[in-house]
Amino acid sequence: MTSRTAVITGAGAGLGRAIALELVSRGYDVRGTSRSDEETESLAAASGARAVLTPCDITKDDDVARFAKEASFGDRGVDVLVSNVGILTPGPLELLSIEQVRHEFEVDVFGALRVVQAFLPALRRARGRIVQVSSWSARFPLPFSGPSSACKAALEALADAYRGELAQQGVDFITVLPGNMRTDAPAKSAAAIQRMRDAMTEEQRALYGSAFASFERAFNAAQGSGMDPAVAASLIVDRAEENPSPIRAPIGVEAAKVLRMVRERSDAELDHARLQFLGLAPGRPF
Repeated sequence: MTSRTAVITGAGAGLGRAIALELVSRGYDVRGTSRSDEETESLAAASGARAVLTPCDITKDDDVARFAKEASFGDRGVDVLVSNVGILTPGPLELLSIEQVRHEFEVDVFGALRVVQAFLPALRRARGRIVQVSSWSARFPLPFSGPSSACKAALEALADAYRGELAQQGVDFITVLPGNMRTDAPAKSAAAIQRMRDAMTEEQRALYGSAFASFERAFNAAQGSGMDPAVAASLIVDRAEENPSPIRAPIGVEAAKVLRMVRERSDAELDHARLQFLGLAPGRPF
């Protein structure tokens, strides 16, 4: 029996690595992108060489074209494509340069779009599925995390458009929205937050310092109490294999609560909940 096939971006660490191992455990042959040879070798060892990673910069056309040529599994095609890469650019929007915001869009949005475009022929061959990893912040944007929330919202809009365009071609498009997770991301995010704090002038600290410190505390607390990435990965692969395929699926209790809150509350109530999330208003957001 021929194994099913899967491709994952950002598969060398964190949630992407957990998804790769979960897919291997379910019998998939896995190809993915990594940031280093160390990540590639580590996952190959952990997966019994069933997950093969390629260093790839998804912001570069040539890199993605080469990766797609190597990882499309020939006539077998791709059963599941998981678009998972994402970065965080924290800070007050006034203080972020256009180049900083543009870089996040280049990675999170245009990188994801570039990968989907490259693998659509292979997905058609297998009548496969695209799984876009988004976040509940697409529906509930937070202060000081504007670029990330905007990128996730853009990805959801693209997913909705793609779903209609691909409906007659046998390719499903699923968006999954995880909550916070205990991965290596908090250390990277903490470094990015520190860089922003260090770059503030005295005047900027007077304007934003206290609220940004509250954001940092709330963000770190949420990350520290987040889901085990292996649990999140199992739920995501469940959604990828579900029939009929879901359109949009929260991953974990936290994400389900946030999405329910967004559906049920007014805009003014959601603005208040944002302040509660940051500890700038009394009470809990949900």
